[in-house]
Amino acid sequence: MGDTRRVVDGEQRSTVRLLRPAAPPDGGAGPVPRSNPSPDPAEPKAKPADQKAEPVAAEAEPAEPKAEPVAAEAETAGEPVAGRRRRVPFAHAVRVPPPRQLAVGAARATRAWSRRPSGRTALPALFLLALVAATATAGALLVPAAVRKPQPVAVDATTNAPVQGVPQTGAVPGATGAPVVPGATGLPGTPFPTLTATPGGTPTGPVVGPVTPGRPADALAAWAQQVSAATGIPQVAMQAYGYAELVLAQTQRSCQLSWTTLAAIGYVESRHGSANRAILRPDGVAAPEILGAPLDGQGGRSRILDTDQGQLDHDRVYDKALGPMQFIPSTWQEIGADADNDGVKNPHDIDDAALAAGRYLCKGGRNMTIPGDWWGAILSYNDVRRYAQDVFDKADEYGRLSGT
Repeated sequence: MGDTRRVVDGEQRSTVRLLRPAAPPDGGAGPVPRSNPSPDPAEPKAKPADQKAEPVAAEAEPAEPKAEPVAAEAETAGEPVAGRRRRVPFAHAVRVPPPRQLAVGAARATRAWSRRPSGRTALPALFLLALVAATATAGALLVPAAVRKPQPVAVDATTNAPVQGVPQTGAVPGATGAPVVPGATGLPGTPFPTLTATPGGTPTGPVVGPVTPGRPADALAAWAQQVSAATGIPQVAMQAYGYAELVLAQTQRSCQLSWTTLAAIGYVESRHGSANRAILRPDGVAAPEILGAPLDGQGGRSRILDTDQGQLDHDRVYDKALGPMQFIPSTWQEIGADADNDGVKNPHDIDDAALAAGRYLCKGGRNMTIPGDWWGAILSYNDVRRYAQDVFDKADEYGRLSGT
């Protein structure tokens, strides 16, 4: 409480002036000292006046905290106020509900809003928008990553690691940047043999070798002889593989299948028609017929019940793989071909079987110069990773030995 002074200027009247209490020099929070001067002997009525002035000062003193915002604003503006202490609010003074209580409150508010007409209309739209946003985000993250980092098709089933030899740079077996065809390599300077006839007809136009009225593949005898000597593939089989490539080049240009792939399948399936002690006759027919084991589900084999009434595989209980390219009877009935112009689709004839295998590999618009299409085609022929890898290795070997 401040002191009061009475000023006498000729009349007995008192003027009360409030004195602001001074803060301690060290900024402490101790009590503000009061000055109590001794009363003036010449002014005997000063004490009663002081006693009346004290309540006024007491009422005026609580109004002083209202000056603090001004002081705070002055300090914020860079003008410190002398003698004033700054009050700083503390964070713990604000009461924050626990997270669980906040979550429960938000859930209740959302449920109550969803029951209103506006909520029933807007909530499905918000859910659909969130679903679309999540799908777009996943697509933006996964699709570019999949494009930048292609995964190999063939993997080792035991280690889950890429199998050695799987093409990672766009190469396929037997290809050197362009489709390999009989006559383009192996016979330097020989024009490319074009055939205008479909299987079962007689080829016309420039061809390698003489045109015979019987087996069209005999037109490739000279080329097949040279490649056979380099690769070890029987000449009769080599003619069948080369002729199948030529026919597909005319009928399914986008496939670009190489004879090396057909030869690799023929080797893995039947050693080019020599399995079960069979041999290929000059007309391309395997003798005796090559039949696989019954597909009864035993010994790791698939289980396929009879589909041809035993007409092709002579088994009325289970199916058996047929011929040099080992077709299932039902597949042969769908894709079989007559490539030697004898009027019969014979799965035991290497000519018919090679062309049918090429048609099967080219199904679905595949381009066999694309690694993904190549591996997909081989796995559709036999969905076994080790099988596909064996075909790749053999096709690559034939391409290197023949210079293609």
